[in-house]
Amino acid sequence: MGKRRSYTASEKAVIALAAIKEQMTMAEIASKYSVHPTQVKAWKKKALEILGDSFTKKEKQAKAENERMLSELYEQIGRLKVENEFLKKKHALFAG
Repeated sequence: MGKRRSYTASEKAVIALAAIKEQMTMAEIASKYSVHPTQVKAWKKKALEILGDSFTKKEKQAKAENERMLSELYEQIGRLKVENEFLKKKHALFAG
């Protein structure tokens, strides 16, 4: 038996992209890149999943960041209100 060939991420991406374009059959792509057709199909599926997720992750990350920032701002507002009330009371004691 021969030694298994390992493919880099960029090679897998090129093969998956060729499969996504569908300009050649799976058998032609497999033959051209010396990969089993099942592996080409798996890489195509994985690439499509990653591509689909890439659009939603950015939106989710932006939403999570906005929620975190909003939470921090509300927390800061609460601290400032308490501090302001404390200072008003102390000012009334010293002024009056």
